[in-house]
Amino acid sequence: MTDQLQLLANDLRITPAFRTSGKVEGVFRTVSAEDFRTTATDALEMTFEGILGDRHGGYTRRSGGREPWYPRGTEMCNERQISILSAEELSLIATRMEIAELKAEWIGGNITLSGIPNLTMVPPRTRLVFEGGVVIRVDGDNKPCRFAGEAIAEANPGREGLDLLFPQKAKRLRGLVGYVEIPGKVAAGEAVTAHVPEQWIYERI
Repeated sequence: MTDQLQLLANDLRITPAFRTSGKVEGVFRTVSAEDFRTTATDALEMTFEGILGDRHGGYTRRSGGREPWYPRGTEMCNERQISILSAEELSLIATRMEIAELKAEWIGGNITLSGIPNLTMVPPRTRLVFEGGVVIRVDGDNKPCRFAGEAIAEANPGREGLDLLFPQKAKRLRGLVGYVEIPGKVAAGEAVTAHVPEQWIYERI
């Protein structure tokens, strides 16, 4: 068994850790506990609970449709404190949906970045290190849903079906969710470096 495990380990294709850099294009926060949409602001004050006063802040959250393995409403660790979007991916989604633009605010984004290729495909455990000292640990990609699509439809009256079109066209382009590892302040114009960890594919045997 030990020899077999060693052979399997040797066959793994390992991608070494690396860094890639970008820029903060905008920062946003919610202004109402009842609305997931966000509003542009000068800077985001972050604590270990997330963005101060933001709807998605807190050490814990309640499970929902994304966690079918728990009864709905189960208290769990909040790994979704921050929504991070790519300016390039937002533009691509807008093109696919045939709308003039797709604003981060419409779909509840907190931070829009530019310059990091294929941001949504950045793997879990990546550390986003901001120039001002804040560090956000990536939990994973954010799945596009109809609720965000409905917000896009509201902003584009006269176009039918945008609510259902968004989940189709934004697949693997919807950005990331993560949590605050090192608190502080993030503002537009800051540099950010993605510290991407060593990666491999864990395949079924």
